[in-house]
Amino acid sequence: MMLRRLTTSIALTATAVVGALTLSACGGSSSAKGSDGKLDVVASFYPMEYLAQQIGGEHVRVTGLTKAGVEPHDLELTAKQVAQVKSADTVVYLKGLQPTVDKAVAQSGAEHVVDATAASPLVDHHLAEDHAEGDGHDHEGAAGDPHLWLDPNRYAAVAKSVGAELAKADPANAADYQRNTDRTVAELTALDQEFKAGLKDAKGRSFVTSHAAFGYLADAYGLDQIAINGVDPEAEPTPAKLAEVQQAAKQHGVSTIFFETLVSPKLAETVAKDLGLKSAVLDPLEGVKDPAKDTYFSVMRQNLHNLQAAFGTTG
Repeated sequence: MMLRRLTTSIALTATAVVGALTLSACGGSSSAKGSDGKLDVVASFYPMEYLAQQIGGEHVRVTGLTKAGVEPHDLELTAKQVAQVKSADTVVYLKGLQPTVDKAVAQSGAEHVVDATAASPLVDHHLAEDHAEGDGHDHEGAAGDPHLWLDPNRYAAVAKSVGAELAKADPANAADYQRNTDRTVAELTALDQEFKAGLKDAKGRSFVTSHAAFGYLADAYGLDQIAINGVDPEAEPTPAKLAEVQQAAKQHGVSTIFFETLVSPKLAETVAKDLGLKSAVLDPLEGVKDPAKDTYFSVMRQNLHNLQAAFGTTG
């Protein structure tokens, strides 16, 4: 009898100790880090991924849902990616741009989520007209133009939200997240000043682009975006579209046709040759082909250089 009581007592004590340790492990920190001590952050596409990396720094492990150099609008998540969203400590995305991501986030029940549109509400840049049937992009779920990251000031607002949410998920490293946020915002403020100074003496204010992605950039710097309706990477522009572009180019004194990085260079050269205009790239930064080589800032500065060349302005 004495042996049975002693055995029972030991068992109960062991159970209590294990329970206490479990509660301590669960309640000792508000963050749920991986085995390497880093937060698991899932980002929907390049601009969101870049901010998560820059602000999270050494304290985060960032997983991008959209592969480098891939057009993000029509992303279809795999079962593995859906699981990654569900298990993430923090999710950074732009609601309305990628419907499958929106659905995964809504179903994940994630505690720490950054929606870029909450930090910088979207503006309608006449998407119904600019994104005509057959343009290859689906913005049906968006309440406006989603390309807010092309305005450095709007992008800075999103950066602040990312920093604040990472600090909530990982309070122990809040000071580092704040420092990284301050640095990123300062760099974006400097970039904004570069654009203002670089385009101040531009001889023209209108530019033609194949994708109506540059409304925020145009608004920020007093430019006028003319989008080519119906031109996408999969189809040749019709004669009617070429005539429309030619008329707009003549009317506004446009010298250059801008195409995206994901559009075939041969198409750009053909259109420019037919219209007697120059061609150049204006990158919407939806998907950087080589993130190890090019960054948000380097691509944006190249965009500025290309706009200056089109407007007859020196750098």
